[in-house]
Amino acid sequence: MENEKKRHRLRDVLAEDKRFTPEELRLLPRSFDIIGEIIVVQIPFDIEKKSKIVAETLLNQHKNIKAVYARGKFYGRLRKPKLKWLAGKKILETTYKESGCLFKLNIKTCFFSPRLATDRLDIARMCKPKERVIVLFSGIAPYGLVIAKNVVVKKVVCVEISKECSKYALENVKLNKIRNVEIIQGDVKRICPILKKKGELFDRIIMGRPQLKETFLKEALMISKKGTIIHFQDFVKEDEILKKVSEKRILDAASKAKLKVKILGIKFLRELAPRKHNIRVDFKIL
Repeated sequence: MENEKKRHRLRDVLAEDKRFTPEELRLLPRSFDIIGEIIVVQIPFDIEKKSKIVAETLLNQHKNIKAVYARGKFYGRLRKPKLKWLAGKKILETTYKESGCLFKLNIKTCFFSPRLATDRLDIARMCKPKERVIVLFSGIAPYGLVIAKNVVVKKVVCVEISKECSKYALENVKLNKIRNVEIIQGDVKRICPILKKKGELFDRIIMGRPQLKETFLKEALMISKKGTIIHFQDFVKEDEILKKVSEKRILDAASKAKLKVKILGIKFLRELAPRKHNIRVDFKIL
């Protein structure tokens, strides 16, 4: 059985193909994202000329897949990916299943990572009944919907700047027949002060923020209260983890807001590049 699994690995299949040199085989991607009926894969530059062969092989291996795209870097404040069609049908819209939820999206216009599925369910399991939860940088609302689907929280508010993502988020709320999720389209920097002015404070704040220099901790802290738990995503190099850079960012922001906080823990979410990680720091307002 184990040998059969090995033969189905991309590298092993292409080794039998004989069109790749041993060095090229070593450069093949070890993983890729399956989003509904679409595979998104990162092809190293040195084997880019053979990306079509890789794509066709993936299509043959996964019978339920209709399209394969190569992904470059994410760009802009909206984290849109650079995509190149490689094989199959030229479809961009798909529906993805996770933790009892359905998410409809356009892979070209909406940032979405299936690799954060474990984190979404992990946070949902931390939520307590009757909590008021807000998700900042909510995208197509995967965090909000997984929480609302799996826990009887009082309300989940999702804030997203992208009109396209917000459109899909509204559609996903209806698709999953959930009534206690509110979608707000707008910039976190503008929406949080409005919520504060209205007296809307939250028991739990999820910050799946973009990979920007801005931490947005100031905005999150203004809609917190005593006992609020914040899940802060950060992007750090390995040496910065040892130097506790993320914790210092949180403590500095809290000090400016004249708040006391307690760091509850750190979780590694995914490796973004060699020795660079996406982590989650959980902390509580005291």
